[in-house]
Amino acid sequence: MRIDQYLPGFAPHDAIGNHTLQARRVLREAGYESDIWAEQIIAPLEQEARPYLEDSYKPGEDRVLLYHSSTSSPMALWLNERAKKQSLLGHYHNITPATFFERWEVNIAEAMRSAREELAMLAPATSMSFADSAYNETELVELGYRSTLVCPILVDLEDYHLPPEPRTLDTLQSRREHSGSQWLFVGRMAPNKCQHEVVGAFAVYKRLFDPEARLTLIGGATSPGYNHAVHQLVHKLRLAESVEIVMGGLRDAELLAHWAVADVFVCLSEHEGFCVPLVEAMELGVPVVAYAATAVPETLGPAGLVLEDKDPLAVAMAVDQACRPGPARERLIEAGRQRAGDFSLENTSKQFLAGIASLT
Repeated sequence: MRIDQYLPGFAPHDAIGNHTLQARRVLREAGYESDIWAEQIIAPLEQEARPYLEDSYKPGEDRVLLYHSSTSSPMALWLNERAKKQSLLGHYHNITPATFFERWEVNIAEAMRSAREELAMLAPATSMSFADSAYNETELVELGYRSTLVCPILVDLEDYHLPPEPRTLDTLQSRREHSGSQWLFVGRMAPNKCQHEVVGAFAVYKRLFDPEARLTLIGGATSPGYNHAVHQLVHKLRLAESVEIVMGGLRDAELLAHWAVADVFVCLSEHEGFCVPLVEAMELGVPVVAYAATAVPETLGPAGLVLEDKDPLAVAMAVDQACRPGPARERLIEAGRQRAGDFSLENTSKQFLAGIASLT
């Protein structure tokens, strides 16, 4: 049997792209033929996938189509037609509600609405759909998907233990010797990620707890308007010397260098379907302070400091607790590492294959 995967955008250093590669490996090792088809294929992945419009139906072939939903794409309508001839599976990675973008990027907001309409359209045609989290699964059930299964995104935790980039690490460690606690957040610069609230909480923390603290925000700019507003806020609060905003483009080894010097990972996002950086933080022994929104509490489980209130003072106090050396911090680190183990590639691969086997 052949199980091919389809996704709108196939990009390096992307959680869904990495998941798709891992899923292909798992499928092939289990004896399935499997290829990747995409609408947009970003360098250097041209050899790993083919344009989906080059795919053609062959009568009588034993083939399953697995679609990764996360954004709007003409691929959805194309697959809806193909599902009349071949079995269609889904994997829902979540679609950000349009309301988060309406103020900043009208075109993105409209694309998010279209993506949700496409997700609903595919419900009758999809025989079964995976979901990264129970939170995502609830959305599928509400849209009428008749068979669903929670399977966390496939992440190779061993990749996080490769050597950091030496020059970047030396620079960051040298800077750390002359500064205080190191805050880190990794995620697209987007309104739902709420980097502006991380900046606000950091300003309070710096004033009340650690004048030498530093904050690093890493991620590509999904919304140029929101990105500009966050930069303006940093300058308005006179934090330009303490806040570094790294706009994507980092190699994996460079990102690992930032993780190596971080004291705390602070996530105040309003909407997450899973949030892979939470797993990264836990695996690497970086305590997490996070707002209890959407799938965040589910991903963290018993690890991390999960807040019901995003008041800047409440966040600052939680970060002070997480950063203060002692048994409490060590317990957070150990709980995080144990929780990250639940998302080991061995565990998630078994969940993924069990779902596939139930259909084949």
